[in-house]
Amino acid sequence: MDIKKILPLTETTFYIMLSLIEPSHGYAIMQKVEEISNGRVRIAAGTMYGATENLLKQKLICEVPGEDKRRRVYQLTNTGKDVLKLEVKRLKELVALADQLL
Repeated sequence: MDIKKILPLTETTFYIMLSLIEPSHGYAIMQKVEEISNGRVRIAAGTMYGATENLLKQKLICEVPGEDKRRRVYQLTNTGKDVLKLEVKRLKELVALADQLL
């Protein structure tokens, strides 16, 4: 897979991946995204389902066993971590450029 084809991440995908540094289930991810974005980003259930399915297909996250069989628990894969790091690097470069020009 060409990681560069995945970038740039959407804001929603970025926050979902950031929240999955620790394994979590869908509803907890939605809550974590709202928390770490200071309430600026809220993910609806349908958006969450679509995003996790895409991330699974891209092998950026994987499903892991959880305590509750009714909930699907996800975590970042190593590739997902690499993509997230590249996105953070890209965003830092954008901010540095903006700081220089402003």
